Amino acid sequence: MGKYRWLIAFFGLFCVETLWGQRLSFDAAGLFKIVQFTDLHYIPNDPRSDAAVRLVEEILDRESPDLVVFTGDVVTGAPVREGWDCVLAPLLRRNLPFLVTLGNHDDEQDLSRKQVAEWVTSYPSNLNSVCTDSVSGYLNDVVPVMGYGTDKPELLIYGIDSNSYSTLQAVEGYGWFVPDQIEWYNRNSRRYISMNGGQPLPALAFFHIPLPEYKTAYDSRKNRMSGKRREKECAPVLNTGMYAAMLLNGDVMGVFTGHDHGNDYVALYNGIALAYGRFSGGKTTYTKTSAGARIIELQEGKRGFVTYIRLAGGKITDRITF
Repeated sequence: MGKYRWLIAFFGLFCVETLWGQRLSFDAAGLFKIVQFTDLHYIPNDPRSDAAVRLVEEILDRESPDLVVFTGDVVTGAPVREGWDCVLAPLLRRNLPFLVTLGNHDDEQDLSRKQVAEWVTSYPSNLNSVCTDSVSGYLNDVVPVMGYGTDKPELLIYGIDSNSYSTLQAVEGYGWFVPDQIEWYNRNSRRYISMNGGQPLPALAFFHIPLPEYKTAYDSRKNRMSGKRREKECAPVLNTGMYAAMLLNGDVMGVFTGHDHGNDYVALYNGIALAYGRFSGGKTTYTKTSAGARIIELQEGKRGFVTYIRLAGGKITDRITF
């Protein structure tokens, strides 16, 4: 398939960004658009999943994004490889670059988490690296978006494995970021700050399970927000400090997750927008909303973004500027 390694700086520190003969950049108008799909819960050969692929096709036609990000629980039935083929077919036909972060259900069928990561990275236009040796989890990546016509990064996209379930017998619930993942983020953030003359580069972060700070942010009505909470946030019990690291480093403007199918809100908390995507699946799992996707639009040279929900059928809701 001819995947090559693109070295940004400080060769060999962590995961090396992998690109298929392309790179991400703002367009001639200085714009960059991301589509986030989450929780498709695709099951191969199950007609209830057809709606999820139709949604992907429709959203891509309407939005023409520069990047697609899947934030977990994408293929949740066997055979998993066949499922990924079906979900990604609309992207591959369009040669659209995409990133994947894994959810708690992605490795519960006929492939291990490592095998899913290896399969995902085998597709043309995928931007992930498996990253098995340098940091816990899989598909932990930071991908730069270049300025138009330059080799200078203007935006960073973090994709991080939020893991699956608690690994401690005394603690129930979902997984959390372990210390070496937070250190991985810190080191990548700091090296880009150093490369940028000591100034943080604007950044977005994507993963599956929401941070504990989501509930705090939504509960405080003084925080600017849009969208709705339709169910309790299923964040990990342990708070290991990823939000604090992002706040202190000053680069991450927005965090985008999935996991809780009924939630699609965005709440601004201490200058970081804590956002859910929009449930993008069919009827193979529980649903509390109609399906859709989150859209994120950015402009080169400006710290901030516009985001909204695009629903199946075309309607746009909850458009807000941060």
